[in-house]
Amino acid sequence: MTRFYTAACQIDRPNPRHWRDISPKVDHQVAMIEQTLAGYRPFGDVRLFAFPEFSHAAPVYFTAAELLEHLALPIPNPYTDRYLRIAQREGIYIQTGTFLESDDRFPGHVFNTTCLIGPEGILYRYRKTHPWIPWEVHTSPHDLPNYPDEPFPVAETPIGRIGAAICYDWLFPEAIRMLAMNGAEILIRISAYMDPWGATPPMDWWTMVNRCRAMENMAYVVASNQAASFSNYPPFSWPGGSMVVDFDGRILAQANPGPGDQVVIAPIDLAALRQERERRQGHHLLGHLRTELYRHYQRPAYDAMLPRTPSGSDSGVLPPSIESNEAAIRAAKIRRARPDA
Repeated sequence: MTRFYTAACQIDRPNPRHWRDISPKVDHQVAMIEQTLAGYRPFGDVRLFAFPEFSHAAPVYFTAAELLEHLALPIPNPYTDRYLRIAQREGIYIQTGTFLESDDRFPGHVFNTTCLIGPEGILYRYRKTHPWIPWEVHTSPHDLPNYPDEPFPVAETPIGRIGAAICYDWLFPEAIRMLAMNGAEILIRISAYMDPWGATPPMDWWTMVNRCRAMENMAYVVASNQAASFSNYPPFSWPGGSMVVDFDGRILAQANPGPGDQVVIAPIDLAALRQERERRQGHHLLGHLRTELYRHYQRPAYDAMLPRTPSGSDSGVLPPSIESNEAAIRAAKIRRARPDA
């Protein structure tokens, strides 16, 4: 199927403080999928759904230990199983909102993770590579020596090659370019992007960045943003503005700014994208890269500066803290001030 509809879904629900309270949020998101499928069936096939960051739980605790105790879950879990059942029943693909994830391979660490789930099962899990430091104490794959998994996975599906990244990752063109270089045709942004960096001028970073990443990678962008009211997800307000952008940066659909549940629908035309990628000589940015010139990428810029356990094994890195994040930021500033040192 080379032409279908995608749904960027945003939600306004209370934030749980324990993983047992996630179930009503999953109920709500599954209902949104079912209602969207029913409502749009006369107009076309909605095959791809995306939900925002923190749609299951936000990191309301300040340490990794508290997050692991109260909110973190392994993947797969009973909630991913529910998404799998509806994906198999309806023949759809769901980019889940994020889970706070635990993994026995990395004891003490918590990841901010989204999954692509289709009829085949869980096709990948993407772990946020650029946590919103200093506040987020999630571990990035970057922080773990000899990290064994692909940090930028892309799934080959009947509706195209799909990759995702989370919120702050999108302010780093390199992260999204890695997905494109790994073959992604559809880039999904799972986000909790708060005010004032939202969907309205003068600080409409949300809209601007989504359009830039679509254009510079010649790919569709399906961007789902958190739309919680201030009372549900303090201490921030959340602007929504979920959107779909085509491979030239044109906005195909966008939710109204402001809190509240919304679903926006737009067409994905893979045949058109593939034809443009094949035909173009000008403005083919993926083909015009001169990667060997970018010498500063060959040396570290941000070092996690995480204290090691005495074992010194691959998993022997302690989880980040606000204090270690701040220390790493200070070191990175110094290094950037003296690039040739």
